[in-house]
Amino acid sequence: MTSTQAPSGRSTDPPYDPSLLETLRTMIRQVGEDPDREGLLETPRRMAAMYAELFEGSHLDPVEVLSVGFEEGHDEMVILKDIPFYSMCEHHFLPFHGEAHVGYLPDGRIVGLSKIARAVEIFARRPQVQERLTTQISECIEQVLNAKGVGVVIEAEHLCMTARGIRKPGSTMVTSSMRGHFREDDRTRQEFLSLIGY
Repeated sequence: MTSTQAPSGRSTDPPYDPSLLETLRTMIRQVGEDPDREGLLETPRRMAAMYAELFEGSHLDPVEVLSVGFEEGHDEMVILKDIPFYSMCEHHFLPFHGEAHVGYLPDGRIVGLSKIARAVEIFARRPQVQERLTTQISECIEQVLNAKGVGVVIEAEHLCMTARGIRKPGSTMVTSSMRGHFREDDRTRQEFLSLIGY
């Protein structure tokens, strides 16, 4: 793994395998461009750094983030909504982005709201599909916090559908994952969906 100092003196890039640079140069040639022309000379390095950043969640542990909690005796619903995220579709390596809404019923133990947003970020910054992302977030929160219930709703736009293929910009995909009381109790589920605006 390596990183390089940008010509402008910016901070160093995230680490990546140096062999990736030649692979990216080959890709540029394959799309009919010259990787040695002025505008593309630094593009392989920039792309390598970009992918290292976009996929940093593959090397981070959301369990560790959520494990920093507090025994508070609170047993009412906690919701963090409108969490913006960016992820990469594993089928085309094109972005999908949107907002996540996360709610849980604590069994006495709560976690700082920034930890929930951070867990969403970690799962999102991996090669993903939206369905798996939604489930991973709910299962992790349920297990780590021993929550009595968890609800996660994600709404996102996928560039693999809007910028290519069927080309339907503005289309969004909505996924949900309900655990515990959020799945078993209709009133709990409806309260959550109402509070997040669904």
